[in-house]
Amino acid sequence: MVLIMKKSLILLTLFIVAFSSAHAGEADVVNVEVRKRGSNLYDFSVTVQHQDSGWDHYANRWEVLDEKGGIIGTRTLHHPHVKEQPFTRVLSGVVIPIGVKTVTIRAHDSVHKYGGKRIEMSLPLN
Repeated sequence: MVLIMKKSLILLTLFIVAFSSAHAGEADVVNVEVRKRGSNLYDFSVTVQHQDSGWDHYANRWEVLDEKGGIIGTRTLHHPHVKEQPFTRVLSGVVIPIGVKTVTIRAHDSVHKYGGKRIEMSLPLN
């Protein structure tokens, strides 16, 4: 009887861990601030919301995309932000190719990959 109870407890624990990890949802971009620093040089300050649950499921990067979906810049997030939600990180010195007028910022998490809220914005002229 004790062995059955231990096995049941182990299975229940595994189920809870798996469910809570998958239940954290996708990473959403909730705010973007961009500053032009030079002719084609920009700094991005991006706020991401994600219910990080630990190393198994966390927002692990955000990206700046051009109008065709090409990646212009990537900010890697090296650890979970379980107790810091939403959180803001900066990527400085992003070179935007001539002719690109708008960018899209998207976030990525370790389980769902892409799919959360994105923000599309026009680049500042000065």
